[in-house]
Amino acid sequence: MASAIDLTPPGLPAAARQSRRSTSWITVAAALVSLIALLPLAFIVWIAIQTGWETVAALIFRPRVGELLVNTVLLVVVTVPIAIVLSVALAWLTERSDLPGSRLWSWLSVAPLAIPAFVHSYAWISLVPGLHGLWAGVLVSVIAYFPFLYLPIAAALRRLDPALEDAAAALGLGPWRVFARVVLPQLRLAICGGSLLIGLHLLAEYGLYVFIRFDTFTTAIVDQFQSTFNGPAANMLAAVLVTCCFVLLGVEVIVRGEERYARVGSGAARQQQRARLGRAVLPCLLLPALTALLTLGVPFVTVGRWLLAGGADIWRWDEIGLALGQTLSLAIAGALLATIAAMPMAWISIRAPGPLQRLLESCNYIVGSLPGVVIALALVTITVRIALPLYQTLFTILFCYALMFLPRALVSLRASIAQAPVELERAASSLGRPPLKALWSTTIRLSAPGAAAGMAMVALGITNELTATQMLAPNGTRTLAMAFWSYSGEIDYASAAPYALIMVAMSLPMTWVLYVQSKRMAGR
Repeated sequence: MASAIDLTPPGLPAAARQSRRSTSWITVAAALVSLIALLPLAFIVWIAIQTGWETVAALIFRPRVGELLVNTVLLVVVTVPIAIVLSVALAWLTERSDLPGSRLWSWLSVAPLAIPAFVHSYAWISLVPGLHGLWAGVLVSVIAYFPFLYLPIAAALRRLDPALEDAAAALGLGPWRVFARVVLPQLRLAICGGSLLIGLHLLAEYGLYVFIRFDTFTTAIVDQFQSTFNGPAANMLAAVLVTCCFVLLGVEVIVRGEERYARVGSGAARQQQRARLGRAVLPCLLLPALTALLTLGVPFVTVGRWLLAGGADIWRWDEIGLALGQTLSLAIAGALLATIAAMPMAWISIRAPGPLQRLLESCNYIVGSLPGVVIALALVTITVRIALPLYQTLFTILFCYALMFLPRALVSLRASIAQAPVELERAASSLGRPPLKALWSTTIRLSAPGAAAGMAMVALGITNELTATQMLAPNGTRTLAMAFWSYSGEIDYASAAPYALIMVAMSLPMTWVLYVQSKRMAGR
């Protein structure tokens, strides 16, 4: 025992040195990934400088850009408030009222996430062929994206302490004033976060607006790319689109504010008593029922109708098998690459927090806010001008996926690493294991479930990705989304239906996981 005690102190400084050395290497890796993540943004700036101010001004300050800007602003300004009102109403009915079947309606309010936005648009344009323009875009956008608001608002409502509402009611405020002055301010973070997510999706979406013939910056960029193959006009439109994204990020920060939302004081929040709807139960049931009909009924009925109309001939199993195999291969490889790239950043965000960590982490989230078409356009230009052998190769498309979906992997990994005790790493190092082996045998293994969840999230995004895949995929690539788009572009809606059904079937399990996870976060 004495010899063991004598041998322990000399080992501690060596373990500490190994820990510092491993931290420095991981920090270098995280910095490298963050710099690479800024590549698309640096490309936009470089192209603007290279093009020259006169050409840039001529390409940006023209009527066409003004028209696209008006369309984009109107789309965001009209869609987001409608989605907020719908999500708050549904969240209150399913979480705070005695609405019959509230759990079922809650799941049905999240399920539309399993349907890609361009499949929603395909279903509606099949049902109403004359559905075009701004209001068509607002309708389909709200239907496709409101769950991004519903999820955080419903989770926030579950966590609110009803004692604040009781105190306001005791002071003589009526139910509506209690909701407006007590509940709604506490939902600000959830509303701002969900609204930002919807706004970024509106700026990035392509297929949805092509179906309904509504021009946005993303549709214009793809059109320019296809007609002039990466001319200056497409790059300058991308610059304006990136500016819109940053404006949206800034507005969200301003609206969010710096108020405290944490409960102060001892004790625990009690369970909220659900409000009785009484005679209003039937009118209140109409909202979730109508929402489910529009968001789920229309797509499934439309796809089912086209499947029946096409019969057995549309099930071309050789084509479907090839598309499914290529989709799964790209999804798995892209998810694995994104997760590996996110590991260093996730590790230092938990193990070595500080100003440098926050700066590096913000770089990863900046690229996550950029539309996929901008990232793909940057990689097209870089590979064509600098590394032509990499143009339209498997490496380039996987690299693009890793940049696009890095934040998804980072969030899941960070949460799982936070639950792995750092003492296990130190103990493994003190026993003589090299830093990487100590990290592998402890933290990485314990965070495997979170890494798997992050990979699933990334794989889901890759499965439904369209624009970047079209621009960067190697010749001969035909994913489920590309096959669906090809047939629907030829107005062969029946042949496109099997691909829509398979994409939805692949997305539903992940959507269920998101729903269950949101319930667990609130202790349900």
